[in-house]
Amino acid sequence: MTSPRRKRLALVLLSLLGMGASAALVLSAFEKNLVFFFTPAQVLSGEAPAGQRLRVGGLVQAGSVQRHADGLSVSFVITDTVQQVPVRYKGLLPDLFKEGKGVVAQGRLGQDRVFMADEVLAKHDENYMPPEAGEALKQAANQRKDPKEATR
Repeated sequence: MTSPRRKRLALVLLSLLGMGASAALVLSAFEKNLVFFFTPAQVLSGEAPAGQRLRVGGLVQAGSVQRHADGLSVSFVITDTVQQVPVRYKGLLPDLFKEGKGVVAQGRLGQDRVFMADEVLAKHDENYMPPEAGEALKQAANQRKDPKEATR
């Protein structure tokens, strides 16, 4: 016969095991849905991991948008005015997607350093830019003005 003390101990251990398993599942789901933002300069410097979901943001380079024959595929280049990352996307682009305007693409970076986007977000008005993209453009402008000053 089991004592009440052993029953309580078994109940506590089962509860701890259940909470541990729940915490592991939550952390696993959180890690899978975590998406980091990178600028084109960071992507080309190797900071962005190939094959992992991430976001790349900047401006759509003027003259870079190429629509393909199937009507849904498009290629374009995202720039932070210093570096450029080629992007391929299959789907409908937002109405506000235009050359020279801000954009954030979400997807995976291929081994060939071409970004395969599965979602493209365009800025919604002339005053909005994602904070990370705005900061990246400011840093890129500072680097062009004075490369020694930007490294401090």
